[in-house]
Amino acid sequence: MRLIVYLALRDLLHERVQLACNIAVLAGVIVPLMVLFGVKNGVYDALVGRLLSDPRSLQIDTLGNESFGPGDAELVRGWEESGFVTLKTRSVFDYVNIRVEGGRTRREALLVPSGTGDPNLPTSLTLGDGEAAVSAGLARQLDITVGQRIQAVTQAEDRPRQLLQTLTVVAVLPEARAQGRSVLASLEVLDRVEAFYDAYALPEFGITAGRPLAERSVEFEGLRSFARRLEDLAPLQARIESEFGIGTEARTAEVSAILGLGKNLDLAMIFTAAVAGLGLAAALVFGFWGEIVRKRRNIAALALLGIGGRALWLYPVIQSLVAGVLGLVVSFLLFWGAAEFAERLFDTGLTAGSRLVSLGFGQLAAISALVVVFVVVTSLFAARDASQTDPAEVLREGAL
Repeated sequence: MRLIVYLALRDLLHERVQLACNIAVLAGVIVPLMVLFGVKNGVYDALVGRLLSDPRSLQIDTLGNESFGPGDAELVRGWEESGFVTLKTRSVFDYVNIRVEGGRTRREALLVPSGTGDPNLPTSLTLGDGEAAVSAGLARQLDITVGQRIQAVTQAEDRPRQLLQTLTVVAVLPEARAQGRSVLASLEVLDRVEAFYDAYALPEFGITAGRPLAERSVEFEGLRSFARRLEDLAPLQARIESEFGIGTEARTAEVSAILGLGKNLDLAMIFTAAVAGLGLAAALVFGFWGEIVRKRRNIAALALLGIGGRALWLYPVIQSLVAGVLGLVVSFLLFWGAAEFAERLFDTGLTAGSRLVSLGFGQLAAISALVVVFVVVTSLFAARDASQTDPAEVLREGAL
């Protein structure tokens, strides 16, 4: 075993030109494929990353003024496609005036139903009744910082007093999470605004005039839902529409288009790799086979020394394995250079914060394993021919 390995390596070093040719053939196929896969990963990951960075990509809103109850929200929340789910009050009551506690400057803002688990909120942030997250635009205009208390002021012509709800700011959200002037608060905050407009009494807020709140039926206008994953958006939207017989609004077309692009790119990459693999296989098979034919006298001499049968199978396999490993090393170096050149050459802004050409460690490991297996398998054709070499016949041919 050691002898055949030693002889195969010595012969490989002696045939450096042929070794360089095999390495060049491998690198010439592997590097372009790696660059193609890397660009596909970089661009697709950038597109998906943009969708994921905007929670609205996962959001589904019901349309129109429908009637929903807490049980409906619990039903949707229990579906495997669902992430965060909350009810919505009537849209006519979504706007309130916001001011810093003790301040005089007010700004009208959109009141958005939210809660713990809302994708618009920072991860692990707890948002309870009496707490709120404000948009960056509203925070700039009113000079609001985290920890301050703000007041949501609601007034109606037929109510003698304003509804004043004091909320503690627990987060200031970037524009990507909350645009314009908006306040994300618990559903209870919005429900009290609706009850105020519906002329119900709210004694705990100093509003004693109006109908008793106990007589009020708990109904909501719609649902604000978020899919758990991008792949769940279309199924969740279809399920909501089918369950409640309503229309919904979501970015399903945009998300589906990008997910479909990823699948088509994968198919294109697989087809390209398959065609390139066939060409590489043909080149390697004939290359290794040609080497065995050219070295028949050497192999015959090994057989006469007692190295024959299955042992001769290792001769071309070892040489091809070394060529494959060296080809991978050269390919990785060339790929790194090509990736760096591409990063400098193409400045589209699409992959801001990430790389245009990207291959993960798992992908590189899979490519390495496939190349090694591929090279060894193609070398078996040459190994079979080597093991069947008849020393006597070869020596007679040389004597003629």
